[in-house]
Amino acid sequence: MKIAFLTAGGIAPCLSSSISMLIQEYKKQNIDCEFIGYLYGYKGLLTGQKITISQDFDFNELCDFGGSLLGNSRVKLTNTEDCIHQGYIKRGEAPLDVAANQLKKDKIDILHTIGGDDTNSTAGDLVKFLSEKNYNLTVVGLPKTIDNDIYPIAQTLGAYTAAEQTNIFFQNIVNENTTSSRQLIIHEIMGRNCGWLTAYSAYLYRQSLKNKKFLPELLVNKEKWDIHAIYIPEINYNFENEYLRLKKIMDMHDCVNIFFSEGAGLDMVVQDMINKNEEVDYDAFGHVRIDNINPGQWFAKIFKEKLSADKVLVQKSGYFARSSKPNANDLKLIRDSAIFAVKSALNQNNGVVGIREDSEKISLINFEDIRGGKPFNVNLDWFNDLLKNIKQVV
Repeated sequence: MKIAFLTAGGIAPCLSSSISMLIQEYKKQNIDCEFIGYLYGYKGLLTGQKITISQDFDFNELCDFGGSLLGNSRVKLTNTEDCIHQGYIKRGEAPLDVAANQLKKDKIDILHTIGGDDTNSTAGDLVKFLSEKNYNLTVVGLPKTIDNDIYPIAQTLGAYTAAEQTNIFFQNIVNENTTSSRQLIIHEIMGRNCGWLTAYSAYLYRQSLKNKKFLPELLVNKEKWDIHAIYIPEINYNFENEYLRLKKIMDMHDCVNIFFSEGAGLDMVVQDMINKNEEVDYDAFGHVRIDNINPGQWFAKIFKEKLSADKVLVQKSGYFARSSKPNANDLKLIRDSAIFAVKSALNQNNGVVGIREDSEKISLINFEDIRGGKPFNVNLDWFNDLLKNIKQVV
């Protein structure tokens, strides 16, 4: 039996460990298996770049590494023009055809796709195409994204770790508020459509403050290390009121610390660029390339003026957080998901493994049900308590 893996999209703290857990689970089944890894996601599938994964390792050691041993890319198999432009296929070829033929050539029986909604919706396209061609291939995906924004999945792989690391990142960066008077720190956090990562990392950070003993007599007071505002895409803020509120905090405590989701106010930034006839760059999936826009910097200019800040520091924690190895919570979720994924694959069932929001048990979810853009639930008690405690009214 030939079993293949590919990882795609942005990295998350679960990719190499997911491959590790899947291989370990297959080895427990005492079946004759050969493991193949396609390099750089669907790019490798289209170009035939692959490796044979030796079984002569202690695969637990992979869990001590972040990133993906196979590499990633952002490729949509139904976007023919982009695949041609990238040089992955020739004009006249169809990406799904090329991918299917490569899988046939390699005699793959099971394919595991580890990625976000785009990766697994593309896997769904591939399953449908192959079934129409009467090719018997089983595809089972694992849902990873640090944004935790995939319908209908309650918790995606890697998100717990990313929130923990985002919190740790700010525990260091916040000390920059000692370098200047009237210091504004904007902690820009990944999350195009979903504010879960921003909200949960802010929650973890404020929990960490409970373990600190502050020394107000030496000007080391909690207010300078606290969070003063949280901005996420799900909430429409009255920024004029926010400017006034934060100006008072700046006047009183000589600093303002903001947790800012990169998707918060993104429409405002894009519209401003359009009004200025500036080019807005999009990826193969039609998403705005946020890294090329820098929403945090755009808002920083406004906040600097409104708050009369002497110094502004915008720090992005995204690459720091997503590159981490998985923490204990994620390792358990990855292990449980891998066990179910292997069982599903050997039973020749296609889909994505995950816990539905309306359930507490892992199940196999149809590819057709997988989509991105799931918003964070702003009605959760812990989040509303968080806003209340930092005195932010929304």
